[in-house]
Amino acid sequence: MPRSSFSGSLSSPKLDVVVDMGNPFLNLTVDGFLKIGAVAATRSVAEDTFHIIRKGSVSSNDFEKTLKKMCKEGAYWGTIAGVYVGMEYGVERIRGTRDWKNAMFGGAVTGALVSAASNNKKDKIAVDAITGAAIATAAEFINYLT
Repeated sequence: MPRSSFSGSLSSPKLDVVVDMGNPFLNLTVDGFLKIGAVAATRSVAEDTFHIIRKGSVSSNDFEKTLKKMCKEGAYWGTIAGVYVGMEYGVERIRGTRDWKNAMFGGAVTGALVSAASNNKKDKIAVDAITGAAIATAAEFINYLT
C-alpha cells in the first residue's frame, strides 16, 4: 500500500540586538532590558488598541495615554528583566558553573529587590523572593526540556 508523509519544521524569527558596553555583565543586562522592555511596550500598545477599537473612537488623549503607558510598562518590565539577567550572570560567574541554581538565586534576588523597592514588609519580600526563585527555576527546567 502506498504511503506518503509530510516533513517540515517551524521556527520563529530571531532578532538579536547587539549592544556592546565593553563588559559581558552589562551586555547581558542591557540586552535583557531591551528585549523584555520591547515585549512589554508592544503588549501595552496591543491592549490599548483593543480598548480603543472596542470604544469605537480615537482621540489625541487616548494616543497620549497609550504612549505614556507603553513607556512606563516597557521601562518597568525591562528593568526587572535586566536585574534578573544580570543577577543570574553574576551568580554564574561567582559559582563558576552554569545550572538551574543560578536561575533560582537570580530569581530570588530579583523578586526580593522588586518587592523591597515597592516598600513591602519583610514577609511580603520573602514571599516575593520565593516566588521569583520558583518562576525562574521552572522556566529554566522548561528550557532544558525543549
